[in-house]
Amino acid sequence: MIKNNKYNNYFSIWLICLISLVGLIIIVGGLTRLTDSGMSITKWEVFKGILPPLNQEEWKKYFLEYKTIPQYIFLNSNMSLSEFKFIFFWEYIHRILGRIIGLFFFIPFIFLIYKKALNNYLIKRLTSISLLILLQGFIGWYMVKSGLIENVSVSHYRLSLHLFTAFVIFSSLIWIYINYHFKTYKNFFQINSSFIFLKILLFLIFLQIIIGAFVSGLDAGKIYQTWPLMNGAYFPSDNFSDNLFNFKDPSFVQFIHRNIAYIIFILSIYSGFFIYKNKIRVLYNPYLVFMFFITSQVLLGILVLYSNVNIYLASLHQISSIFLIVSSMNLYFRSIQTK
Repeated sequence: MIKNNKYNNYFSIWLICLISLVGLIIIVGGLTRLTDSGMSITKWEVFKGILPPLNQEEWKKYFLEYKTIPQYIFLNSNMSLSEFKFIFFWEYIHRILGRIIGLFFFIPFIFLIYKKALNNYLIKRLTSISLLILLQGFIGWYMVKSGLIENVSVSHYRLSLHLFTAFVIFSSLIWIYINYHFKTYKNFFQINSSFIFLKILLFLIFLQIIIGAFVSGLDAGKIYQTWPLMNGAYFPSDNFSDNLFNFKDPSFVQFIHRNIAYIIFILSIYSGFFIYKNKIRVLYNPYLVFMFFITSQVLLGILVLYSNVNIYLASLHQISSIFLIVSSMNLYFRSIQTK
């Protein structure tokens, strides 16, 4: 897939590093949300924001800007400067990682194009990813803006868009790497009935990531903290029938998140039954790895509820979703290879 074999190893290392960096920024982004740090920097400082505050006067300036937004006025009016520095740290690291990813993507990409090392397949797909990376910066700021004037937190719709775009970039890089590793040109979208249950499973996992962002943005995990029932009932008890398909209602969102998880787990079990019944040996190991992460994800989700959304468990739940995506895409790719 590389036209110039001289750059084979460099290209492989570059992709692995990019995947790792995008995975890292997803983790840091999750912690930024869990610590309510996302609005600690109230301006989109593309160049000026590269360096953190270097003296007390600069710290006071950033803190004064934060004091003007609703989150400080209504929730954090007793916050000290040292406490502000903590939330500033997470948002600053998140933004710095975004800049590093941009530079680490574009400089080698332009170099490889200049050296005519990439074929048309790679150029087209990496160009699409470059556009998504640029768009992601705007989406991030669009998300932050939603909490600066009238709300004490960012819009959960915009948060979900920001997270989903990150996972699209992450998944696209993984797909390119898997194709590169196996020296194939498999398209991600395979419109046929072969292993259709795996395609549905992958779709539901991505959908669950979107709903999971809704849960995080609405703090819906703090509404019902019992399992398997929601305070003794299958349906939420707080006017559930009046809030059907209301994705602004935390109870409904948590209910949907739980039930998609049940469907995913049942479909995962069925996938294993089908694979082993039909003795598709090439899928045995990928399936076992996938089941390990899907089971871990379910157990962590339950623990998050029981722990009153403990930040460490919640972060592990988000980290697990990264490995779940990797393992599910590997399983899906191997199923395409069997045809």
